[in-house]
Amino acid sequence: MNKEEFLKKLEIELKISKNSPYTLKNYIKSNELFFNFIKKDPDKVNEDDVKMYIAENLSDRSSISIIMFLAAIRYAYSSILKNDLTSNIKRPKREKRIPTVLTKKELKDLLNSINTKKSKLMVSLIYAAGLRVSELISLKPENLNFEEKVGYVKQGKGKKDRIFNIPKFIFSKLKRQAEKQKENSEIYLFSGRNSEEMSSRNIQKIVKNASKKAGIKKEVHCHTLRHSFATHLLEEGVDIRKIQELLGHSDLSTTQIYTHVSTEELKKIKSPLDNLME
Repeated sequence: MNKEEFLKKLEIELKISKNSPYTLKNYIKSNELFFNFIKKDPDKVNEDDVKMYIAENLSDRSSISIIMFLAAIRYAYSSILKNDLTSNIKRPKREKRIPTVLTKKELKDLLNSINTKKSKLMVSLIYAAGLRVSELISLKPENLNFEEKVGYVKQGKGKKDRIFNIPKFIFSKLKRQAEKQKENSEIYLFSGRNSEEMSSRNIQKIVKNASKKAGIKKEVHCHTLRHSFATHLLEEGVDIRKIQELLGHSDLSTTQIYTHVSTEELKKIKSPLDNLME
């Protein structure tokens, strides 16, 4: 079996398993880059080839990059050749990084730095609902229930459906956008070129440019808005289990990272020394 046949079979397997467009694209790309480097037919590849690729191409990258690469290879080989090449390869531990979070002022400045209405609406919705970029671009007009003032994320990460509230601030704008898309027989709430799904790269670019324009010194990505959504809710006293549901986290420990980020409440705590000296 040559590379092209293998990648085609992989695409079919991913589609049958109802994987997200992001996973489909990422897994195919990871396997393609691997084959281009190894220069062997897929059925001739062995565990040492996988280790060699990691050593030569990913050793200076983050742990998550290596973990994601191994997941892509494992899925492909287990699905197509019924052989997990990665089973004996030790996974690196994930670095426990505290996520970057924007203050409310920084977020306001970022949103005010976006000129086009559509772009501003997309970025506002990411923050308002704590969406992943893949979830935003997969949203369809029928996923919004304006009578109940809620939206539905269908089959988000981990195959988990969840609900989000549509805030007053963007309610009418979102309703007009959904109606316009329905009238034009568009599939997605926000369409890209030729009515296709919006590119996640374009949205990342919008956020990055707005952040720069707003003079924010932090490294800002779309996921920063999701981190900020969770942290701001925590600072406002929302129960962490409710935040877990809103984010679609299967495990509470994933949500608990935000307890390390939420600093506003900590700033209000008076030092015992100040109390002592009063």
